[in-house]
Amino acid sequence: MTGSDPYLPGHGDDRYEVEHYALDLRYKPLGNHLEGRAELSVRAVVDLPDLVVDLHRLEVRSLKVEGARVARWSHRGSRLRIRLATPVRAGEPLLLTIAYRGNPRPMPGPDGPAGWEELTDGVLVAAQPHGAPTWFPCNDRMADKARYRIRVETDPAYRLVANGDPVTERTVGRRTEWVFEQRQPMSPYLATLQLGRYAAERQPASPVATWLVAPPARMPAARQAFADQPRMVELFSGLFGPYPFDRYTAVVTDDPLEIPLESQSLSTFGTNHLSRDWEVQRLVAHELSHQWFGNAVTAASLSDIWLHEGFACYSEWLWSQASGRTTADEEAAHHHALLARSAQDLVLTDPGPHRVFDDRVYKRGALTLHALRRRVGDEAFFAVLRTWVDTHRYEVVTTADFEATVAAVTGSEHTDLFDAWLRAARLPTLPPLPTRSARAVTGVGQVLSRARTTAPRRPRA
Repeated sequence: MTGSDPYLPGHGDDRYEVEHYALDLRYKPLGNHLEGRAELSVRAVVDLPDLVVDLHRLEVRSLKVEGARVARWSHRGSRLRIRLATPVRAGEPLLLTIAYRGNPRPMPGPDGPAGWEELTDGVLVAAQPHGAPTWFPCNDRMADKARYRIRVETDPAYRLVANGDPVTERTVGRRTEWVFEQRQPMSPYLATLQLGRYAAERQPASPVATWLVAPPARMPAARQAFADQPRMVELFSGLFGPYPFDRYTAVVTDDPLEIPLESQSLSTFGTNHLSRDWEVQRLVAHELSHQWFGNAVTAASLSDIWLHEGFACYSEWLWSQASGRTTADEEAAHHHALLARSAQDLVLTDPGPHRVFDDRVYKRGALTLHALRRRVGDEAFFAVLRTWVDTHRYEVVTTADFEATVAAVTGSEHTDLFDAWLRAARLPTLPPLPTRSARAVTGVGQVLSRARTTAPRRPRA
């Protein structure tokens, strides 16, 4: 069997692709008990004598395959192996129906546990990068994006939030049914459920449907903490292209969280993130920007995670400038000085599985973008970002794809710059400012100005 991301061995099977997941779940918060029925619409990429599905710690009750006859199957550890009586030809479809149950728990991985997590009173799913198998059977590869229908029955005292558009909310007897449709393709690790005693309200003045979900007692603080989120949506839509999904939701749990997390069409924050301080506001901008960089456009492998985190970190710097705090040039100079004092042993396009989320990946990734911006100027740089999202919307990508986009937009491959920043460990110096680079040109300045808040300029935290 082939197909694992080298950074996540034991996950995924690249010999088939999932086109659609239909998840039908019943969850009891008391006792953390999950019963599920998952339909995976699958297409073989090569002639397929068997296939492997990822599912962690949950009991498989039954399995059916339409389009082929099953010779045998086994479920050990986190791998469900299905041997077919006759190989399925490349291009042929299969429909896998898997019934399962159990008490979901986080799954260990190179960077720590991830996946289904019980809160004090509720649940969150934080699946990046390997936690999707903790709550549904999947082909756990970043590169295998599919559409989703998620149906959940649960206690009516709780509100459930999942990816995409809410289709149904109805209470019958002792259960409430929630149905969500994620119509744009999504990697398994971006699929999520958020369950709590929540209220929900739409934020005004946002160019897209933007929602806050929080415990009722926390909602006033959430309104204040996320007050600038509609302006962030406007800024990023102007700089990167239209928001790529139908809605965006910020969920605030009733527990503190070590870090916030992004999922497709929503992000999750803790009570410790209800603040106007810059260290929180930059995270609000960071997680929102992942909807473009990470969710709409998704790296094929964790080794290229800078295509998510470097871009999201740079988005923080863009928001800092738009909000009147510091310029992107000031942020770049500050973080370049910090990285210059750090160990020079990390290669951005191959940081290693244990350093995927090293802060140097974030900051050096952002500095790579700023170096490119200094070399080509604002007009070409922001044209690159818009073209990147527009060309690869809902696709999986590599660093080579980004370099090709830069070459196509600017007319030059900039190989020396990318070799120094992406493929060497030593930190390069930033290029000098080209003429007018420090000043936004060709509409960029107007976008930044429109998003500027009325708050006074704040010193660096």
